[in-house]
Amino acid sequence: MNPAAHEIVIVDDEVKPAQVLAEYLQRDGFRTAHILDGNSAVAYVRQHAPGVLILDVMLPGLDGIEVCRAVRRFSMVPIIMLTARVDEADRIQGLDIGADDYLCKPVSPREVVARVRAQVRRAAGPMTSDQHTFGFVVEEAAQRIWWQGNVLPLSQVEYRIFRTLLSQPGRIFEREALLNAKDCVGRAVNDRSVDSHIKNIRKKIKPYTGDTEFIFSVYGVGYRFGDF
Repeated sequence: MNPAAHEIVIVDDEVKPAQVLAEYLQRDGFRTAHILDGNSAVAYVRQHAPGVLILDVMLPGLDGIEVCRAVRRFSMVPIIMLTARVDEADRIQGLDIGADDYLCKPVSPREVVARVRAQVRRAAGPMTSDQHTFGFVVEEAAQRIWWQGNVLPLSQVEYRIFRTLLSQPGRIFEREALLNAKDCVGRAVNDRSVDSHIKNIRKKIKPYTGDTEFIFSVYGVGYRFGDF
């Protein structure tokens, strides 16, 4: 990975913390941009296609939730949300609308840099051949999933979970295995996080696949792809 090839956009109206974070990212070799408000952030992502978006929830104009929704309409850039809110419901909302990672303030700049590097690695993806499963095509090199010529609008976390389900049709994956698939081992996450992502995946693929069900819940255990 060449960090210099990636621009990291920090969207935060608090100047000093953003500057400190930018300095840590720059020391790690990344280019950075700092944006103070939500409306400007959406326009910047549309024009410049950065490598990662670090997005504070509390912003003037459009807040971070609305920015995330707006960006997801046209871009799958990895989004790391930062917030002072500690309620589980707030974290789940952020993941529901397409965020790839979620950190509660105050945050360690070193941890944020580590999370950024992880998102950049995942976005690059391994160079392997495509996987075809019941009409779905997993394009590993681009980290995306196709259905009948259409790219499904999945976040990076949703991509990894759905890819795991597609890898073994009919197998029941426990929630813990799906947490491992989204690289959440050791984080403050729980079963509701996986349930939230599965709900989001179902919602996003439905406009393309119609009423056909592909992801099935197994009560008290987890999920499987296919009714086998």
